[in-house]
Amino acid sequence: MLITAIEPRRKGLSALFIDGEFAMNLDTQALLENRFDVGRDISDEDLKEMIELSNERRAKEKALWLISYRSHSKKELKDKIRRTCDDSSAEKAVERMEELGLVNDEEYARQFARKLLLQKKMARRAAMLEMSRKGIDKETAEAALDEVDVDYRENIRYIIEKKYRDIGDEKIKRRAVAALQRLGYGWDDIRAVLSEYEED
Repeated sequence: MLITAIEPRRKGLSALFIDGEFAMNLDTQALLENRFDVGRDISDEDLKEMIELSNERRAKEKALWLISYRSHSKKELKDKIRRTCDDSSAEKAVERMEELGLVNDEEYARQFARKLLLQKKMARRAAMLEMSRKGIDKETAEAALDEVDVDYRENIRYIIEKKYRDIGDEKIKRRAVAALQRLGYGWDDIRAVLSEYEED
């Protein structure tokens, strides 16, 4: 198989033409580094290897781009990369990010736990569920949540004060209870705080 043309495309890709026919788009840098030049004769094995190198390079670039916006858990990062790359390339990219210290599930879990409990005012149960969705294992999630000093009843008071001021109105009270339950609060804590308002 003869490389008859290489034409630049958008987003760091180049179109590879073999025997006068368009074959595929590959990473330009990978082509240059591996001396895939016009006029070179390549085997199926060479092409297969180049496709893998191209995919791995694209996956790493995608990983770096995603991390530049915000931190990610390993699972979350891999899932996002897999939308544009194959599983193997996504896995290698995440492993490389981990080696470089750019992905760390323990550190991510600590930051995420603080955000869920202190900013989003979630209860522990709902926070655990959110963390498992991000691929944080149970032990790591529990350890991260244990580090956050939070008064759950104070969180309930904050939510009521901010969004459900007229808690005496039965309709608003029902809405508040439903919202608090969605945030993972148990009935005992909700009832205890609501009773304070009834006393007032």
